[in-house]
Amino acid sequence: MATRYLLLWLQAPLQSWGHDSKFGRRDTLNFPTKSGVLGLVCCALGAGGEQAELLAEFAPLKQTVLSFVRTRSDANGETVKVDPEPLLRDFHMVGSGYDDSDPWSTLLIPKTAEGKKPNGAGTKMTYRYYLQDAYFAVILEAPDSQAETVADALQNPAWDLYLGRKACAPTDFIYRGVFDTEALAIDGALTIADEKRLLKAFCVKDGDYEGEALVLNDVPLQFGEHKLYRDRRVTVISA
Repeated sequence: MATRYLLLWLQAPLQSWGHDSKFGRRDTLNFPTKSGVLGLVCCALGAGGEQAELLAEFAPLKQTVLSFVRTRSDANGETVKVDPEPLLRDFHMVGSGYDDSDPWSTLLIPKTAEGKKPNGAGTKMTYRYYLQDAYFAVILEAPDSQAETVADALQNPAWDLYLGRKACAPTDFIYRGVFDTEALAIDGALTIADEKRLLKAFCVKDGDYEGEALVLNDVPLQFGEHKLYRDRRVTVISA
């Protein structure tokens, strides 16, 4: 399959890239997941539902992530990295304080899967975690037949784009070009980072390299009501 490489720039006050969230705790990785990035692509395309055929084209292809941090000048005038902001934790409540005897208020109280009233007040409490002031370049390998379509959609999205969760609105242009090789896309990412006076912190590559190996269940095979994923082995390589 002939492929090309899309360069995406992900910058926002808040980002959240969950891959193993359960029950009341909604975690985030410290870099974008493949499922999150392909979800963003589907939003741009206006592609709802399962999208199994589209996802099957992207599933075997690579995704590389470059993470950057801000810089400052030290007392000697040297450029040094600024430590990343800590994770933000949001205590989130849904369905609290509503009067279940009021027909309008009761619509806002979470129900069981059968649509019945839950036990107790029905309040759902979650802890949600966010990256703060993060900067990423994502190099997404795409089928040649899809690359220009996705590029156009990212510049003229059908639906709102967000970085992991709907509260995470981007603050810079996401689409930054289509390249024939991954190396050219990486050069483009480094140029953007240099213009913004950012330094590379780490990169995440598919496969095994010298670094921290992880297995992520973040390759989407099917979206929609019944989501399906498969594993992806990656290596986090420090700069």
